[in-house]
Amino acid sequence: MFINTGRRLCYDRYNPKKRIEYQEETPMAKLVETIPNFSCSREKDEAAYNALVKTANSVPGCTLFDAQTDGNHNRCVFTLIGSPEAIEEVAFQLTKTASEVIDMTKHHGEHKRMGATDVIPFVPQMDVTVQECIEMSRRLGQRIWDELKIPSFLYEDSATRPERRNLATCRKGEFEGMPEKLLQPEWAPDFGERKIHPTAGITAIGARMPLIAFNCNLATSDVEIAKKIAKAIRGSSGGFRSCKAMGFMLEDRGIAQVSMNMVNYEDTPLFLTYEMIKSLAERYGTRVIESEIVGLTPAKALIDCAEYYLKAKDFDCKNQVMEYHLIDMNH
Repeated sequence: MFINTGRRLCYDRYNPKKRIEYQEETPMAKLVETIPNFSCSREKDEAAYNALVKTANSVPGCTLFDAQTDGNHNRCVFTLIGSPEAIEEVAFQLTKTASEVIDMTKHHGEHKRMGATDVIPFVPQMDVTVQECIEMSRRLGQRIWDELKIPSFLYEDSATRPERRNLATCRKGEFEGMPEKLLQPEWAPDFGERKIHPTAGITAIGARMPLIAFNCNLATSDVEIAKKIAKAIRGSSGGFRSCKAMGFMLEDRGIAQVSMNMVNYEDTPLFLTYEMIKSLAERYGTRVIESEIVGLTPAKALIDCAEYYLKAKDFDCKNQVMEYHLIDMNH
């Protein structure tokens, strides 16, 4: 991949009087994405949320692309992209800020959680390997323990044991049950002692491929319907292999939600889970009133939905979507 770094002038070989301006090209810098999740929301604690946003914008070499906040879940999700060094630094600084402004002993929300900084994934984006992201997660885990005394689990591709690949397994027990869990022989933290930080809890850190946070809201206040649908579609219950799902109640709106993490959108595309949720909702006498994507998503995941619903014949997104050609011209 390339970026344009400057302009040079030359002469048209067929018309020496005509000058042509073109852009020099140099190898594209390495880029890593991180999507840290914090146990606070602007709706419940605006000061804490603002402190995290300020920290996210304070580290040179990375950019805060998106900041999502949800009062029902009492959780916020940031999306940052930058150089590996900058991303590793901002992840540490955000964890430090979260430990100062979030008290897990007072935290309540619909979403399961075990720490002030609940999870820090590193996602390779450009000229970076998964292995490099794994090494980033290990360095960060060690630094967080050394400087902040917050223990951590390594998960997904960084996992040191098979059962730790799944974030839900690591998080099981949540903040309140974690002190007892850490005393079990198989659940010693990868970094730190067998005890949580008293107010910041414990963090999961890992390398993974792109994940899409995808939710469907139902026209019912019966959260049991959302839970039944979630059980039917999630991979661990025999549903779609690359779908993780839970049923929640959105108290401020009085409606139930099927909340999903799509860990491989090509293996299990969004339209497939949406259609199944729609069908199951109708079976239970309700319907999907809307869906939402939390944070950023790969363009192809949405293009796949357009291709499916338009019944596009022999569609080739690389050749038929204009923006792909524009990107190639820029590079």
